[in-house]
Amino acid sequence: MKDTVSQPAGGRGATAPRPADAASPSCGSSPSADSLSVVLAGGGTAGHVEPAMAVADALVALDPRVRITALGTPRGLETRLVPQRGYHLELITAVPMPRKPGGDLARLPSRVWRAVREARDVLDDVDADVVVGFGGYVALPAYLAARGLPLPPRRRRRIPVVIHEANARAGLANRVGAHTADRVLSAVPDSGLRRAEVVGVPVRASIAALDRAVLRAEARAHFGFPDDARVLLVFGGSQGAVSLNRAVSGAAADLAAAGVCVLHAHGPQNVLELRRRAQGDPPYVAVPYLDRMELAYAAADLVICRAGAMTVAEVSAVGLPAIYVPLPIGNGEQRLNALPVVNAGGGMVVADAALTPELVARQVAGLLTDPARLAAMTAAAARVGHRDAAGQVARAALAVATGAGARTTT
Repeated sequence: MKDTVSQPAGGRGATAPRPADAASPSCGSSPSADSLSVVLAGGGTAGHVEPAMAVADALVALDPRVRITALGTPRGLETRLVPQRGYHLELITAVPMPRKPGGDLARLPSRVWRAVREARDVLDDVDADVVVGFGGYVALPAYLAARGLPLPPRRRRRIPVVIHEANARAGLANRVGAHTADRVLSAVPDSGLRRAEVVGVPVRASIAALDRAVLRAEARAHFGFPDDARVLLVFGGSQGAVSLNRAVSGAAADLAAAGVCVLHAHGPQNVLELRRRAQGDPPYVAVPYLDRMELAYAAADLVICRAGAMTVAEVSAVGLPAIYVPLPIGNGEQRLNALPVVNAGGGMVVADAALTPELVARQVAGLLTDPARLAAMTAAAARVGHRDAAGQVARAALAVATGAGARTTT
């Protein structure tokens, strides 16, 4: 049975405060003759939810009358992130794809069919004009429901579909959905989706509009760095990354000797072991997390980070040189995410196992004391970055919903 969430955890019926960089949405399922209804299907991880929310904001900015419904599952981050952004959320059954034969694989068809029925109910309830999918557990049921399933052919109402693939290697849901989608968009070339239009990854308006030079003085004052400091930013996603924490904190003495300031988001469950600072050392600011990434990006000259699709998109969009350390699990997609920026000269890739305090000290000091190379990397990263990806996806969705968008086939 599908559930509806239109409020933060504090209470049913409430709406979370909107972030300052987001337009006010038209939420819920009250049809209007002159408003389009857009269903955003992307749940599970922040890598699916954040692009969807960026597109939601862009849709509302383009057409304040548009009605936004996010489709998710009870186990995903969307149950927290979507209400926080002020959007309406509908929940359906999660359908994870089994990785090996067994009982879960045998039960897969019935689970998919149940989720498709629930998704179809949502599409009918909100009178959807278009489905925009971002992959993940919720996307495949949404794509199938938009094709009219589980209704018999003569009763089906086909709903247009736009697909966005954020990763360098497309996931199963988007590979299946792309065969019948009206438009297929991707973050990078060679995602595995034929004829996909490369638009980048949608990022928040506060990031897309960021002018680092204009905000730099305010950002450095916020974190306690001198105006003329050389600043290294370190983060490993919302939970931090132990290997990054160990390598960078282990290089603290050498970084201080090189005059490098550090802003290090180590994760809420992690603790950094830092040596006692000597008098006159540059600041080493360690925080559990960063809730204003635009200030962190503006303060920084160089980043050490993972290479998730959202991370690469944001870092390149704001033109920051980066040392990318791909997560050493999965099928290598994080390394592939970083390659377009690295090949353009906007960063470098270091394997997780190779990230040592000695390497950090050598590479960071070498880059931050070479203004010409750093400037070249900054320009290269900015050339690869896509600041208007959210707008491009939003415009594609509106065009398809109104019948103006050309169909992309595979």
